[in-house]
Amino acid sequence: MPLQFSDLGIHKELQARLVDLEISVPTEVQKKVIPFLLEKKKDLVALAKTGTGKTAAFGLPLLQLINHEENSVQAVIMSPTRELGQQIQANLTLFASYNPEIAVVGLFGGATLKSQVEALKRTTHIVVATPGRLIDLIERKAIDITNISYLVLDEADEMMGALHSEVETIFKEIPKTTRTLLFTATMPGVIKQLVQNYLSKNAVTIEADMATIGHQGILHQYTVVEPIEKLDVLLHFLYAREGQKGIIFCKTKAAVNKLGKNLAKNKFSSGTIHGSLTQGIRDRVMGQFREGHVDVLVATDLAARGIDVKEVSYVINYHLPDTYEAYVHRSGRTARAGAKGLSLTVLQKEEVAGIADFENELGIKFKEVKKADSGSIEENNTLLWARKIFKTKPNRAVSNDFKSKVKTIFHHLTKEELIEKVLANHLNHLAQTNSGKSTPEELTKK
Repeated sequence: MPLQFSDLGIHKELQARLVDLEISVPTEVQKKVIPFLLEKKKDLVALAKTGTGKTAAFGLPLLQLINHEENSVQAVIMSPTRELGQQIQANLTLFASYNPEIAVVGLFGGATLKSQVEALKRTTHIVVATPGRLIDLIERKAIDITNISYLVLDEADEMMGALHSEVETIFKEIPKTTRTLLFTATMPGVIKQLVQNYLSKNAVTIEADMATIGHQGILHQYTVVEPIEKLDVLLHFLYAREGQKGIIFCKTKAAVNKLGKNLAKNKFSSGTIHGSLTQGIRDRVMGQFREGHVDVLVATDLAARGIDVKEVSYVINYHLPDTYEAYVHRSGRTARAGAKGLSLTVLQKEEVAGIADFENELGIKFKEVKKADSGSIEENNTLLWARKIFKTKPNRAVSNDFKSKVKTIFHHLTKEELIEKVLANHLNHLAQTNSGKSTPEELTKK
């Protein structure tokens, strides 16, 4: 019989709440981390990939370890982004609902400092925060973390990039007796240095679900394109997977905006998310993606860190990431909770040599897939053109007299004849503008 949460030391009230939430069998990281946190007193470095249940692994023990009768901040959980922080706060609030006396407060950008200062005046046991907002509130003396018992760093490898200095500032605020729990998907040098500088010498390292990210049900592929073909190859891929959820990663905000406009122009159900958008817009887009109103999300790396959405079928690296860690986090958005997924990287010829480095560093294998041929792409573009016509709203400004004249021209054509003539006109136009590619005859044979 597989291990149950009761075997890990979770008390009955919390077990009952998990049953209500339809959480019955602990994941590997939960099996290893929960008993350690409840039984030991040491610092922890937990190596686990995204989507393996880390929030419950540290959240459930924390809910048992804090003293809800004491009116003080006892645990701080740091997240690299608002979205991930909000997700952690929401999960902890659900877990803690068995005991309304436990108070979990979120401190992120997007909400006013004043509202968060007021929230902290009330009883607060656990704080979930982004480093920048936490420092703002410390400087305003709205929160005191000099006596906290627990500090959790979730997605620490991502946090120690752009937020390195903020994290070190927070470590200098907490007492040496604070128990530090560090969760990370990778162990770059900056994380090793953090462990050496701030965690106790007897810190324990636990690995879970770390064999390779290839063993998590992710198929890693790449395709090689010319720069001018990149968008057409992407559109061909998306059209073949219409109705499936996917995330496309770009390096810059400008690239996200440009690609988002191209997807909208081609009538794909898509949304964009990056750091320059207001929190309200980001929340709305993420809500649409989670609820299935948007199929494709175009995002930068940091903005997408809070994305824990089920049934993401594929991830596309429209630009090759700069670091191995970024690839791990990107690909980890798919194949969550035991599902299967695809991570496709779109490369230019000069980037292909770098794939071997990713394979060696991450212990995975990429399979090259041939890009769609020009005939298939042009056929796909013709289908997109037809769909744009179908989704075009009638122009109410056109006069009835003018519409009548146009109708007169087409009056004797059947529906099939009209489609054939409009399609032939479009293909002739393609042939004139795309010399050297498929002829109208070649396309119509398909």
